[in-house]
Amino acid sequence: MDGPMSAVTVHVDETGVAHVEMCRERAGNAIDLALATGLLTAARTCAGTDGVRAVLLTGRGRSFCVGGDLREFSGLSGDRLAAHLGRVTDALHGALRVFAALDAPLVAAVQGAAAGAGLGLAAAADLTLAASDATFVAAYTGIGYSPDAGVSWSLPRLVGPKRALDLLLTNRRITAAEAADMGLVSRVVDASRLTEEAEKAAEALARGATGAFGATRRLVAAGLSEGLDAHLDAEARQLAEAAVSAEGRAGVAAFLARRRPDHGVSRVT
Repeated sequence: MDGPMSAVTVHVDETGVAHVEMCRERAGNAIDLALATGLLTAARTCAGTDGVRAVLLTGRGRSFCVGGDLREFSGLSGDRLAAHLGRVTDALHGALRVFAALDAPLVAAVQGAAAGAGLGLAAAADLTLAASDATFVAAYTGIGYSPDAGVSWSLPRLVGPKRALDLLLTNRRITAAEAADMGLVSRVVDASRLTEEAEKAAEALARGATGAFGATRRLVAAGLSEGLDAHLDAEARQLAEAAVSAEGRAGVAAFLARRRPDHGVSRVT
């Protein structure tokens, strides 16, 4: 079994982008306990590192992530299997919770197969770029499992409940173009340019107003479940906080001076 540090790597570059890479390429980046734990460690590293302004999630090799490691799971049964799956999902879901709580936006670059929990990771990103040859499949019910990785929460919100149930119950494999039409991915790029385009997108976000991004992420997530009155109040509170923040003042100053703000560098005191 891979160790957590070899299964997932993370490093923060000079632009403030945290590069999180799943590294079990020979297994299609299948999620075993080591990879799930590695994702949680990487997420906590992003949360605990000053200067992280965007996160780029990638998978090494031909596939982004083919889902859970069924070879690992098949070696267990009964209570041992249930306990092991509990540890895997605790770590994976913990990583998703940490990523969702960041101010820094999460970008995913998807190539090859995104299946099961890999679909969940792609859906969890704020900006998901897919290679033109990428495919997406839920896969869970095809092996008698139910979803994890937030798939039963995120998929209906992205594509609607009817389409979500179609994908979850039939395990129909869809192309990147279909995924974009449904709203599962943000945009499709040529496979040869996926890395370049994803890095450019993450770096552009890293130059933006991270605090405002965090507030916007939370507002969009809350707006899917709360009523309009409560949401309007939340928007008003967040806007007031943003306006008096260093980022808000820097952004207005740049606008009035007819220049582009660089939130990664400039601050108004």
